[in-house]
Amino acid sequence: MKIFLGDKLVDEKDAVVSVFDHGLLYGDGVFEGIRAYNGRVFLLDEHIDRLYDSAKAIALDIPMTKAELSKAVVDTCKANDLFDGYIRLVITRGKGTLGLNPYLCKKAEIIIIAAKIQLYPQELYDNGLKIVTVGTVRNHTEAINPRVKSLNYLNNVMAKIEAINAGCMECLMLNPQGQVAEASGDNVFAIKNGMITTPPSWCGALEGLTRNKVMEIARKEGYEVREDVMARYDLYVADEVFLTGTAAEIISVVDIDKRMIGTGKPGKITSELSAIYTECACSEGTPIA
Repeated sequence: MKIFLGDKLVDEKDAVVSVFDHGLLYGDGVFEGIRAYNGRVFLLDEHIDRLYDSAKAIALDIPMTKAELSKAVVDTCKANDLFDGYIRLVITRGKGTLGLNPYLCKKAEIIIIAAKIQLYPQELYDNGLKIVTVGTVRNHTEAINPRVKSLNYLNNVMAKIEAINAGCMECLMLNPQGQVAEASGDNVFAIKNGMITTPPSWCGALEGLTRNKVMEIARKEGYEVREDVMARYDLYVADEVFLTGTAAEIISVVDIDKRMIGTGKPGKITSELSAIYTECACSEGTPIA
């Protein structure tokens, strides 16, 4: 496997970073998870834009232009003959000292990995997820803002631990005010009487690109879509609930905290949106070859 590191492609065995890298020492950095379908990198421009926004929010300078970084992503896919898969684009603060001062890191480190991923087994897409609400709340927006896709994912990891310990593969996270924020790694949607609702980003949700694409698709299909504050009650009584994410794509939730959602099976609207999303993902994007 070839990894893009710094400013060039290297063999996997040579893809090493310093133990003094602040991404390792302090989780100081940002990243994007990107998908490739059918020889195209899906939503590449949007991912690059969000990456630079995240970097700006934490005062991190990326030592490449957007165009150069986009080309590096495509080149990494080409080097690994990856035409359907997952790309992890990471920007760390870079090598520094044993101390928090980010200004002692001279240059940010760029890492691009192009490989395969399957977040959930197919049976869960066919039958739906069961999830639980966890006690780990989503970061306060003025602590580590969830809109920054940072390397510091411990908040999400702790929530995932709770979910796994409860026998689930995913969970529901609330914000400090007790409102629905998101799952540990995905955005949350609820459908009630044909109305599609998702929490706004200021409630503690990442402004997901899959989320935004699904909202765009749903509106084109004639559904009313809104961003609104949600309580767990709104999910319990929904006709359908689903999660969205780059790796997860679209997956139904059929049980939350032992409450059956709708019929207890993936719903009609969720299945419709999923099919259209898949069609878009396989026909749109930046060509790899």
